[in-house]
Amino acid sequence: MHHHSHHRPHPGPCGDRSEFWSHSQGRRGPFGPRGPFGPPGGGGRAPSWGDWFGSPPPRAERGGVRYLVLDALSERPRHGYEVIQVIEERSGGSYRPSPGVIYPTLQMLEDQGMARVVEQENRKVYEITDAGRADLLEHREEVSDFYERFEDDSWESYVENFGDIMKRLGRLFKTLKRAGGRGQLTPKTLKKIGEVIDKAVHDIEAAFEEER
Repeated sequence: MHHHSHHRPHPGPCGDRSEFWSHSQGRRGPFGPRGPFGPPGGGGRAPSWGDWFGSPPPRAERGGVRYLVLDALSERPRHGYEVIQVIEERSGGSYRPSPGVIYPTLQMLEDQGMARVVEQENRKVYEITDAGRADLLEHREEVSDFYERFEDDSWESYVENFGDIMKRLGRLFKTLKRAGGRGQLTPKTLKKIGEVIDKAVHDIEAAFEEER
């Protein structure tokens, strides 16, 4: 049995760099597919909103969907798929509720007397009731506020700007990864980096406050 000698890089502040990065880039390592600094998306697919935040793009609040549905029905009776189309069109393609959201909402509205099922051209559609119109009238502002958020900037522009932010964050992670591979993440450097990040987070939070 032959034993081969391998050159082992000199350990840096983080120990043996090859072992360190083998671990950190592993499946559950910090820079691995499931790590906090790993590539978003994973599996060779493009990163999605959910890869970063674990939630869908901006959408209606759970209780607010009913008013979007009532608003769609206020124009004329519609079946579930038409309701989905109307909401998607009014939001400029930014929000398309799933059938798993719309159909239970329609059923709930029917149970509450806000809508009823009627026959139209040999198919069942939902029609808003007087009670439904009264409920919608009381919450008309919520519907307007929801759709207005998509009027200032197109969703395509929003996604493009958000993608640019993600690229910048990606550069930050790559810089840290490269520095770690070179053994440059010394305690002194890490402390300085932490201070820079803390200031950046503070400034970002301040920017959010200005929008409120």
